[in-house]
Amino acid sequence: MRHGKKNNHLGRKKAHRDALLSNMASSLFIHKRIMTTLAKAKALRKYVEPLITKAKTDSTHSRRTVFSYLQNKESIQSLFGEVASRTAERPGGYTRIIKMGDARLGDAAEMCMMELVDFNDLYKKDDAAKKGKTRRSRKGKKADGVEDATIVAESDAGSKAEAKPKAKKAAGKPAAKPAKKKKE
Repeated sequence: MRHGKKNNHLGRKKAHRDALLSNMASSLFIHKRIMTTLAKAKALRKYVEPLITKAKTDSTHSRRTVFSYLQNKESIQSLFGEVASRTAERPGGYTRIIKMGDARLGDAAEMCMMELVDFNDLYKKDDAAKKGKTRRSRKGKKADGVEDATIVAESDAGSKAEAKPKAKKAAGKPAAKPAKKKKE
């Protein structure tokens, strides 16, 4: 019976499995994203997450402990440098597994992409929120209760009926040169 035996052997002996996971973890820390099979990615997640947690405290003891797993100086520098600095506030869940949906041709293994969470700019919520706040209307409509600066300037000189057709003409043209304001 195999009660309580949780690790996936991946069809390898222990020494081969340890070498495989060590090499994959080193590649993940150096390149921040790797393509692999789903079974290997799930096994790698259990291997990598404690190493990243250990790297948050930059001490000689933690460096030597992580080096005993990875055996690669470049990956240690990358892990304790930029990876640990970006994951400092995160309490866990440092990796993301994205299923690719297509099977490998040779053995029909399910492929996936494994990446470090804080290094993918597409999924960051902070940048999306900032982009939404800085977006401006080009047609001179009211945004957040404030009129566009060109309409306010033109409405002082003339009526608002004259200002709207000018704003529409400016919106239709390509924005190669900024519009110059007339002094009165």
